[in-house]
Amino acid sequence: MNSTHATVDLDDVDGLLAADRDGLLRAASMAGAQVRATAAALEEGELATLQSGQLPRTVIWVAGRGNAETAGTLLAAALGGSIAAPIVVVSEVPPWIGALDVLVIAGDDSGDPALVSAAATGVRRGARVAVIAPYEGPLRDATAGRSVALPPRLPVRDDFGLVRFVAAGLAVLQVVDPGLRVDLGSMADELDAEAFRNSAGHELFTNPAKSLAERMSDRDVVLAGDNAATLALARHAAAVLLRIAHTPVCAVGLADTLVALRAGMGSAAGTDGAQSIFHDEEIDGPQPRRVRTLVLTTDSEMPVVAARVGGLDGVDVVSAGDIPATPDALPTGDVPAAVGSPVFGRPELQLTMLTVRIEMAAVYLRLVRG
Repeated sequence: MNSTHATVDLDDVDGLLAADRDGLLRAASMAGAQVRATAAALEEGELATLQSGQLPRTVIWVAGRGNAETAGTLLAAALGGSIAAPIVVVSEVPPWIGALDVLVIAGDDSGDPALVSAAATGVRRGARVAVIAPYEGPLRDATAGRSVALPPRLPVRDDFGLVRFVAAGLAVLQVVDPGLRVDLGSMADELDAEAFRNSAGHELFTNPAKSLAERMSDRDVVLAGDNAATLALARHAAAVLLRIAHTPVCAVGLADTLVALRAGMGSAAGTDGAQSIFHDEEIDGPQPRRVRTLVLTTDSEMPVVAARVGGLDGVDVVSAGDIPATPDALPTGDVPAAVGSPVFGRPELQLTMLTVRIEMAAVYLRLVRG
């Protein structure tokens, strides 16, 4: 790994595991388990009282900042055109909420006044209420007996909670809209396979997360998204890289990135292209840090995005389908998730796979510093 700050090599399995004193790799690999726990709650009938003979007028997703809000944005952007009711992501309950609406309360704090107030208002107005938060304290008091609850079933650090909110949202949506069907069990299997591909025992050239970490190492990084879903994911990635890897990066829309690149951002700060053969560090000083732009996308949008960034230096297009086709990348008997799997084609699965990959890349960037 070509980082002046690295003390552990990305292919040094023992060194990485020894550096992981906080159990970050295990926490980052639990996305599949979180989805499977949500699938179990759905199968156990925890959401049965949300069912109704008519479709909701609106699904109102009330969340504070962080993973809960990001999950709502991802779901609204990825599924907005395929479900019967619009998804509205807000920070407080709108005044027009009524009995025709479904209210989702999402967050990590059962005492958050905004969430408690929203839940109480939704119950009072007769809306169907789902609580995706710890079901205790004021939130439980405001909704007891008049809502369904999907509290976290597994103890996982808040940094890695985005996938749980997405899975819980998918569970609620398919209950209130019978036209939406998502196999959460298969989704959990795919996320387990993604985590396995990215595990410490797999070498850099077969490990998508390590490869991503290597590309970001010792560079100024720009994360870009071309729509609401991938932009939300880029911002989540920036937050995770800051919180876990202690690495500040920029997250912006692809259009803004293209303007900067064509105006000379890469040439001003250095790119991965050829450096001047006349540069002498003793005379001219060290080379400026290179800029690496990672454009996050889904497979359906890959051709358009690739065409837009074609010919630009220091730009990588990253999608969930970037999976090494090597025999040791998966457990014996498994098949790569990217090869023709119907569940893999769903945008929400691709976004959650990228989430796992980026979160594990952030962990590796943290661990290589020892």
